[in-house]
Amino acid sequence: MTKEEIIDKINSVLEEEFEVDKTLFLPDAPLMKTLDLDSLDLVDMVVLIEHNFGIVLNNSDFAGIKTFQDFYDFLYEKLN
Repeated sequence: MTKEEIIDKINSVLEEEFEVDKTLFLPDAPLMKTLDLDSLDLVDMVVLIEHNFGIVLNNSDFAGIKTFQDFYDFLYEKLN
């Protein structure tokens, strides 16, 4: 899966699940703030990613993720 395919897929999943317009998903935008995530929402996001990408994640995997670009890079590394 290319990085662009990963970005498109995750943006669509996040837009649908968290009801946030994906035009706000800019590479340098803060992930948690843009999606208005609390700790329970983060668990939901982990489950969504695991289900849609077939990978296993821990909440600790998100420790260094601040922006959408960090998130995209993380997923790309995990999938390749």
